[in-house]
This record gives sequence, structure tokens and C-alpha cells, in this order.
Amino acid sequence: MNGVVKTHQPVIVVHGGAWKIPDHMITDSEQGAKLAALEGYKVLKSGGSCIDAVVKAVSSLEDNPAFDAGRGSVLNEAGGVEMHALVMRGDTCDVGGVLCIQHARNPVQVARIILDESPHCLLAGEAGLKMARKHNLSEENIDYFVTDHVKEELKNFDKYTQAVDGLFNTNTGHDTVGAVALDCHGNLACATSTGGITAQQVGRVSDSPIVGSGGYADNESVAVSTTGHGESIMKVNLAKTIACYVEAGLAPKEATAKALKKMNSRVGGSGGAISVDTRGRVGVHFTTERMTWAKIGGSDVNGVVGKFVEFGCDATNVKKESV
Repeated sequence: MNGVVKTHQPVIVVHGGAWKIPDHMITDSEQGAKLAALEGYKVLKSGGSCIDAVVKAVSSLEDNPAFDAGRGSVLNEAGGVEMHALVMRGDTCDVGGVLCIQHARNPVQVARIILDESPHCLLAGEAGLKMARKHNLSEENIDYFVTDHVKEELKNFDKYTQAVDGLFNTNTGHDTVGAVALDCHGNLACATSTGGITAQQVGRVSDSPIVGSGGYADNESVAVSTTGHGESIMKVNLAKTIACYVEAGLAPKEATAKALKKMNSRVGGSGGAISVDTRGRVGVHFTTERMTWAKIGGSDVNGVVGKFVEFGCDATNVKKESV
């Protein structure tokens, strides 16, 4: 980093999914989000890139069985695991994504390889796994991903038809994870990863790897990662909608809330999103009962940045600890 001018205070925001998180899962979920934010912030604090930071944070969430991404991914109708991930950089708007991948321990790392090396934006299934194997990324058998919790979910799940009103406003099925970051050079990035929805049809593609839906990053507007009912998110192109509102003059906080309100009124979908712009302004909003989130840096009423990690799973009980 010699000779490179650091012009911005770094910011990282993560989420662990928007849904009705059961009381017995709150502590593990909040602690997991806090740890992921700390892991990503270490990268930023040392002068690393926002891309490295969001991949580091989301990898931490993927390794945590409390979340529906990587280990802990929910099961499809056949009892299998199909995962999806996206990484996007705001300086060039380049994107890498992977669909319906199996065995890769960290799908977000596969997406990062695709971002860096592939002429294509998205690779599916075996094509993504081939890229992962080329770079010796870690693989696991299905037993690694399948926890007792997701087995029980599939056993008790009746039908996917109630997903919009049921899945994300009951305590059935945990959801997508993601991160957004601003680095010290003024660049933005986002990453999103998911195991999908319990009992989904084999081959269903989540919103998470779709640019403009599951995530979006552009230095001229904002970085966003979304969570919630994927079909609704895709219908309104939620991440890009938030970016458009920022481009029109709204702060990320207001833009994120407005876009989620529009999704609910227009297509009846619930969800959440996190966002950050190049000014370090942060948005965290959700229309489900709860969403786990954590942030370091960004706007602070006392003008202190990067000194605390804030985290929680609702809009009122915000916890703060020294970094």
C-alpha cells in the first residue's frame, strides 16, 4: 500500500438474514454477525480492499451453521443443498456470481474467483465447481452442510406456496447473508450468499446471485446486499432500486427503507437490506420481524468512527462493544 493515499474512513455492514428469528437463535445469530463484521473490518483497517473485506465477512457467515449459507444451508425438496453467491465491485461494476453450486465450502469465494478471472458474470453448478477446483478451494461432502436444524425444517415443512406470507414472518427457514463495505480508498463492494429456501424445487435460482436483486455496488451510488423473499426481490430489482433512490438524492438509510416499502406494497414481499455509500452513510432496514445485522464505522452521533461494533436483530435493542 506504499504511496497510496487513504482518503476515507472504512465502513463494513453485514446481515445474517431477514426473518422471524426464534428467541433461542438470537444470541448465536447476533454473535455470528458481530464476528463477521470484525473479520471484515480487520481487512479494511489494515488498508485492504472492500472486495477482500466483504468476502472475508461473508466467508465467516458461511462457516457458521446459524446461517443459511455454506454450512447450515437449507435443504431442497430432494434433501440436497444448492448454494448461490455474488460479489460485485463498485469501481468497475464488475461482478462474479455462482448458481446452484454444491460441495464448495465457501460459495462467496467461488464468486470472487469468477469476478477476478472469468469473462462471464455468472457460472452455474459444475462450471462453478470446476472454477473452484482450479484454485483448490475447499470442498465438503453434504454431511458438512446439513445440520440437525435444517433436517427438522424439511421434515416439518408442508409446502413452499406460503413463502411470501409465511416463511419470512414465521420462524421457519433462516435466510441469506451478506456484507457491504467502503474501503480507505473510497471504493465500494458487496457480497451476498444463500442456501435458498427450505423445500424449494431442485434447480431454483435465488435472487442472491443476481446483480441488481441480491446485491449491487457502484461507486457513483451505493453498495447494497439484500435478504428476504427472493422472488419478490427479483420482481422489483430491490438492490438496484435502492441505488436509484440514492442517485436521486436520498441517503442510503431513507433509500433502503423506501425500496423495501415499495416491494411490500407492489408485490407483497417482505425482506431487508444493508447499504453504504462513499460518504460512509449507512442504511439498515427490514420489513420482517427481525434481521440480524452488525456494522463498524459509518455515521456516529458522537463523530467516533471505527471504535465500536454495533449489532442487533431488531430496530430497538442495539448493542455496542469496543473494537
